[in-house]
Amino acid sequence: MAFHVRGAILPDGDVKDLWLVGDRVTFEPVRDAETISDGGFVVPGLVDAHCHLGIALGAKPIESLDQARELAGRDRDAGVLALRDAGSPFPYPELDDEAGIPRLARAGRHVAPPKRYLRGVGIEVEAPDVADAVAAQAKAGNGWVKLVGDWIDRGVGDLAPSWDEATMTAAVEAAHAAGVRAAVHTFSEEGVAMMVRAGVDSVEHGTGLSLDLIDEMARRGTALVPTMINIRTFGKIAEQARGKFDGYADHMIELRDRFPSVVRAAYEAGVPIYVGTDAGGGIRHGLVAEEMLILEEAGLPAGEILASASWRAREWLGFPGLVEGGLADLVVYEADPRRDLRVVRAPSRIVLRGQVIR
Repeated sequence: MAFHVRGAILPDGDVKDLWLVGDRVTFEPVRDAETISDGGFVVPGLVDAHCHLGIALGAKPIESLDQARELAGRDRDAGVLALRDAGSPFPYPELDDEAGIPRLARAGRHVAPPKRYLRGVGIEVEAPDVADAVAAQAKAGNGWVKLVGDWIDRGVGDLAPSWDEATMTAAVEAAHAAGVRAAVHTFSEEGVAMMVRAGVDSVEHGTGLSLDLIDEMARRGTALVPTMINIRTFGKIAEQARGKFDGYADHMIELRDRFPSVVRAAYEAGVPIYVGTDAGGGIRHGLVAEEMLILEEAGLPAGEILASASWRAREWLGFPGLVEGGLADLVVYEADPRRDLRVVRAPSRIVLRGQVIR
């Protein structure tokens, strides 16, 4: 069965016809194709560039493939047709090519410092073993590894880097030697500076970024996935820490309050920014539209946000968009999301891997 779609096809916005043959796009007419959408704005499937299918609410590892399928389905039904899982304690390579599951770019387990990260989620290793752990987790994913660059140090009473700078640099080098890219969780000023200098490929969260470091990221082409929904939870985190770790609590509030201006500065400097929710743990799946709207509140243009959540993110992850021979993933909206980003909340048609979802 072949499908026919007509509409304003983004990013160009020209009204065209396209055909979906199996899992591929063509602009060559296909006889007897079924028209499934005529009109509206056709967007390459959205991307959540930072989520966790392997972590359930409560920051506990999932226990079955069906749990991962359920979480992925929530994203799919919101028009998110590709996911980058930024660290999973539960392996699920069986889902990479499964019908009905969004395209998957996966890291293995988080590589984290001992006794300082979420219990049961990461591989906890001392500095001398970090590079070896990264090499092992590179084999567990399909193109990414995830490093925990900082976390609260209870002895210090505040955020602190996970390891020394030489160890972090060796970790990134080990990832690249294994043929994968490295993403780093980081909240603190010192942690993010170490990891950008180490040559990490993407900064996750990045609340501690300075203007000088933003310029360095732009020069290197280092990506930023700001997870604005997650950063808005910092007030709750601070409340829980208040009284025992007051310095940490104050620091988290400060990082939260300045972050919209940090993200805006990163955009203005030319840092590649991608849309990610950090779903899994404390954030529900299916919230990419809300993440996009928070980025708009921070001052990013709607068209740029859409690109960062669709065709630009797909290119970054290696999932071709709506081009000849590209992948048959698309979302149709009745109005132009570049003019009113709120329309991404309500797709009128969703097609994944050449199959109609809605």
